Amino acid sequence: MPAASTPAVRALTVAQVPHRVHAYRHDPNNADFGAEAVAALAADPADADRIFKTLVIELSTGALAVAVVPVPRLLSLKAAAAALGAPKAVMADRAKAERTTGYVLGGISPLGQKRRLPTVIDESALEWPRVLCSAGRRGLEIELAPQDLVRLTGAVTAAVAREA
Repeated sequence: MPAASTPAVRALTVAQVPHRVHAYRHDPNNADFGAEAVAALAADPADADRIFKTLVIELSTGALAVAVVPVPRLLSLKAAAAALGAPKAVMADRAKAERTTGYVLGGISPLGQKRRLPTVIDESALEWPRVLCSAGRRGLEIELAPQDLVRLTGAVTAAVAREA
Protein backbone atom coordinates (compact mmCIF):
# COMPACT_ATOMS: atom_id res chain seq x y z
CA MET A 1 0.00 0.00 0.00
CA PRO A 2 1.45 3.40 -0.87
CA ALA A 3 1.78 5.94 1.91
CA ALA A 4 -0.98 8.52 1.75
CA SER A 5 -0.62 12.24 2.13
CA THR A 6 -2.95 13.18 4.93
CA PRO A 7 -2.99 16.46 6.86
CA ALA A 8 -1.04 14.69 9.64
CA VAL A 9 1.67 13.45 7.27
CA ARG A 10 1.85 16.86 5.59
CA ALA A 11 2.23 18.57 8.98
CA LEU A 12 5.25 16.39 9.77
CA THR A 13 6.75 16.94 6.33
CA VAL A 14 6.33 20.73 6.50
CA ALA A 15 7.85 20.76 10.01
CA GLN A 16 10.72 18.59 8.70
CA VAL A 17 10.17 16.06 11.47
CA PRO A 18 11.70 12.63 10.86
CA HIS A 19 8.89 10.11 10.67
CA ARG A 20 7.87 6.85 9.07
CA VAL A 21 4.41 5.99 7.75
CA HIS A 22 3.13 2.46 8.31
CA ALA A 23 0.19 1.25 6.24
CA TYR A 24 -1.83 -1.89 6.90
CA ARG A 25 -5.06 -3.28 5.53
CA HIS A 26 -8.04 -1.99 7.51
CA ASP A 27 -10.97 -4.37 7.74
CA PRO A 28 -14.12 -2.23 7.29
CA ASN A 29 -16.00 -4.65 9.56
CA ASN A 30 -13.58 -4.07 12.43
CA ALA A 31 -14.57 -1.23 14.75
CA ASP A 32 -11.75 -1.89 17.26
CA PHE A 33 -9.33 0.37 15.41
CA GLY A 34 -6.60 0.40 18.04
CA ALA A 35 -6.50 -3.37 18.46
CA GLU A 36 -6.36 -3.71 14.68
CA ALA A 37 -3.32 -1.41 14.54
CA VAL A 38 -1.61 -3.33 17.34
CA ALA A 39 -2.26 -6.67 15.62
CA ALA A 40 -0.83 -5.32 12.37
CA LEU A 41 2.16 -3.40 13.72
CA ALA A 42 3.31 -4.81 17.08
CA ALA A 43 5.70 -7.65 16.33
CA ASP A 44 6.34 -8.06 20.05
CA PRO A 45 3.40 -7.84 22.53
CA ALA A 46 5.42 -5.34 24.59
CA ASP A 47 5.34 -2.98 21.59
CA ALA A 48 1.56 -2.56 21.98
CA ASP A 49 2.19 0.14 24.60
CA ARG A 50 4.07 2.30 22.07
CA ILE A 51 1.05 2.42 19.74
CA PHE A 52 -1.20 5.27 20.84
CA LYS A 53 -4.87 6.03 20.21
CA THR A 54 -6.27 9.52 19.87
CA LEU A 55 -9.44 10.21 21.82
CA VAL A 56 -11.49 13.39 21.60
CA ILE A 57 -13.01 14.51 24.87
CA GLU A 58 -15.29 17.34 25.88
CA LEU A 59 -14.21 19.30 28.92
CA SER A 60 -16.74 20.63 31.44
CA THR A 61 -15.91 24.08 30.05
CA GLY A 62 -17.55 22.97 26.79
CA ALA A 63 -14.27 22.91 24.87
CA LEU A 64 -13.09 19.86 22.97
CA ALA A 65 -9.63 18.44 23.66
CA VAL A 66 -7.52 15.45 22.68
CA ALA A 67 -6.11 12.70 24.88
CA VAL A 68 -3.45 10.36 23.48
CA VAL A 69 -2.99 7.06 25.36
CA PRO A 70 -1.50 3.63 24.67
CA VAL A 71 -3.98 1.38 22.84
CA PRO A 72 -4.07 -1.36 25.52
CA ARG A 73 -4.95 1.11 28.26
CA LEU A 74 -8.02 3.14 29.17
CA LEU A 75 -8.24 6.90 29.49
CA SER A 76 -8.81 8.37 32.93
CA LEU A 77 -11.22 11.18 32.08
CA LYS A 78 -10.67 12.72 35.51
CA ALA A 79 -6.87 12.80 35.05
CA ALA A 80 -7.17 14.15 31.49
CA ALA A 81 -9.52 16.92 32.62
CA ALA A 82 -7.18 17.87 35.47
CA ALA A 83 -4.15 17.91 33.14
CA LEU A 84 -6.03 20.28 30.84
CA GLY A 85 -7.25 22.53 33.66
CA ALA A 86 -10.90 21.46 33.78
CA PRO A 87 -12.90 19.89 36.60
CA LYS A 88 -14.43 17.13 34.46
CA ALA A 89 -14.48 15.58 31.00
CA VAL A 90 -16.60 13.17 29.00
CA MET A 91 -16.01 11.44 25.69
CA ALA A 92 -16.97 13.79 22.87
CA ASP A 93 -19.85 13.12 20.52
CA ARG A 94 -18.58 11.25 17.45
CA ALA A 95 -20.01 13.70 14.89
CA LYS A 96 -18.62 16.69 16.81
CA ALA A 97 -15.19 15.05 17.08
CA GLU A 98 -15.10 14.25 13.36
CA ARG A 99 -16.34 17.69 12.32
CA THR A 100 -13.87 19.50 14.56
CA THR A 101 -10.77 17.43 13.75
CA GLY A 102 -11.51 16.80 10.06
CA TYR A 103 -10.87 13.07 10.55
CA VAL A 104 -13.14 10.04 10.84
CA LEU A 105 -13.34 7.95 14.01
CA GLY A 106 -10.59 5.36 13.96
CA GLY A 107 -8.43 7.70 11.91
CA ILE A 108 -8.31 10.75 14.16
CA SER A 109 -4.73 11.95 14.41
CA PRO A 110 -3.38 14.30 17.06
CA LEU A 111 -1.56 16.04 14.17
CA GLY A 112 -2.92 18.11 11.30
CA GLN A 113 -6.38 18.62 12.74
CA LYS A 114 -8.73 21.08 11.09
CA ARG A 115 -8.78 22.99 14.35
CA ARG A 116 -5.90 22.38 16.76
CA LEU A 117 -7.28 21.22 20.08
CA PRO A 118 -5.68 21.30 23.53
CA THR A 119 -3.88 17.98 23.90
CA VAL A 120 -2.66 15.75 26.70
CA ILE A 121 -0.37 12.81 25.95
CA ASP A 122 0.11 10.03 28.48
CA GLU A 123 3.56 10.46 30.00
CA SER A 124 4.43 6.83 29.17
CA ALA A 125 5.07 8.00 25.59
CA LEU A 126 8.30 9.59 26.79
CA GLU A 127 9.64 6.15 27.81
CA TRP A 128 9.90 5.12 24.14
CA PRO A 129 12.42 6.34 21.57
CA ARG A 130 9.63 6.23 18.93
CA VAL A 131 5.85 5.96 19.21
CA LEU A 132 3.07 5.39 16.68
CA CYS A 133 -0.19 7.26 16.35
CA SER A 134 -2.83 7.62 13.67
CA ALA A 135 -1.70 9.24 10.45
CA GLY A 136 -5.22 10.52 9.80
CA ARG A 137 -6.79 7.52 8.11
CA ARG A 138 -7.84 4.06 9.21
CA GLY A 139 -5.02 1.66 8.33
CA LEU A 140 -2.31 4.33 8.47
CA GLU A 141 0.01 5.08 11.39
CA ILE A 142 2.90 7.53 11.85
CA GLU A 143 6.03 6.59 13.77
CA LEU A 144 7.93 9.50 15.31
CA ALA A 145 9.86 10.58 18.40
CA PRO A 146 7.46 11.29 21.28
CA GLN A 147 9.16 14.65 21.91
CA ASP A 148 8.24 15.70 18.36
CA LEU A 149 4.64 14.61 18.92
CA VAL A 150 4.48 16.67 22.13
CA ARG A 151 6.08 19.70 20.49
CA LEU A 152 3.95 19.71 17.34
CA THR A 153 0.67 19.25 19.20
CA GLY A 154 1.57 21.72 21.94
CA ALA A 155 0.63 18.94 24.36
CA VAL A 156 1.08 18.58 28.05
CA THR A 157 2.16 15.18 29.34
CA ALA A 158 0.56 13.58 32.37
CA ALA A 159 -0.42 10.19 33.77
CA VAL A 160 -3.82 9.93 32.05
CA ALA A 161 -3.85 6.22 31.13
CA ARG A 162 -4.98 3.46 33.43
CA GLU A 163 -4.96 -0.31 33.18
CA ALA A 164 -7.83 -1.83 31.22
